[in-house]
Amino acid sequence: MTEEHPIVRSYENGEIVVDWKPSLCIHCRNCAEELPRVFQPENRPWIRIGGATSERIEEVVKQCPTQAISVRPVAS
Repeated sequence: MTEEHPIVRSYENGEIVVDWKPSLCIHCRNCAEELPRVFQPENRPWIRIGGATSERIEEVVKQCPTQAISVRPVAS
C-alpha cells in the first residue's frame, strides 16, 4: 500500500465503526490496558467491538496518542 492509500481495518457494532491504521500504531498498548475486553493485541481479530459500550470504546479510542485507532458513526 502507498502512503496515499494506507491499510485500514474496520470493526463495526451497528452504532460505531472503529478504524485501525496499522502504519500509525506504535503498540504502546494504552487501549489494551484501558479496555482489555475490546482491545486484545494477542488475538485475531484484535478488536472485539462487542466487549463494551460504544460510549466507552469512544472514550478509550480518543486517548490513542497517534490516532492509529479512530471512531466514527455507522453510515446510515
